[in-house]
Amino acid sequence: MAKPAHFSTKDRILGAAEELFALHGFAGTSLRQVTSQADVNIAAVNYHFGSKENLVNEVFRRRMDEMTAARMGQLEKARIDHPGELRPVLAAFVEPALAMAQDRQSGGAFVRVIARAYAEKNDSLRKFLSDHYGHVLREFGKAIAACVPQLSKEELYWRLDFLAGSLTYAMADFGLIKRPAGVTESAHRAHAAQELIHFAEAGFRASAAAPAPTPLSTP
Repeated sequence: MAKPAHFSTKDRILGAAEELFALHGFAGTSLRQVTSQADVNIAAVNYHFGSKENLVNEVFRRRMDEMTAARMGQLEKARIDHPGELRPVLAAFVEPALAMAQDRQSGGAFVRVIARAYAEKNDSLRKFLSDHYGHVLREFGKAIAACVPQLSKEELYWRLDFLAGSLTYAMADFGLIKRPAGVTESAHRAHAAQELIHFAEAGFRASAAAPAPTPLSTP
């Protein structure tokens, strides 16, 4: 059964917007550029999204909803099959993200869009992401805390922030380790996931950092 025309139009707009946001950023991309690339008129963008702000949000929702579902499903399985074990929890956070990034056709541009979100100050987008996906980090925070109860909440969230940043870098594949000749993209990403999980596990199990020294008072 053929998809309704309005669906294909909406999908074309989202695909064009994602590519252009990846290339030019959110502020640097106009709705005219999006409509030209998607081969639609401005009325179609207004009909489906209402505003550029909503279009930006929907570009994220299209990918984030799928990745979130995969993460939460894998996390639930880890809690049931491996209670109290840290590594399966970390795998549930890392593996779905790298799997999405591996898909060069659909995931490659979105990885660059994520990088734009980090680089550009966009309070509206950050609020949208916090409101809709902040629960994912909180849920992983609770699952990790159960595995490493010796960490304070502050220590836990510092380390979770560092893991999220490292994961974004790994998704972008900017690192020193490049895919060797003869190794498939899937195998390379799987290796990257295992290395990151191993690194993160050591980080979460490390002793608490020594407190910063108190500055000497001057007379």
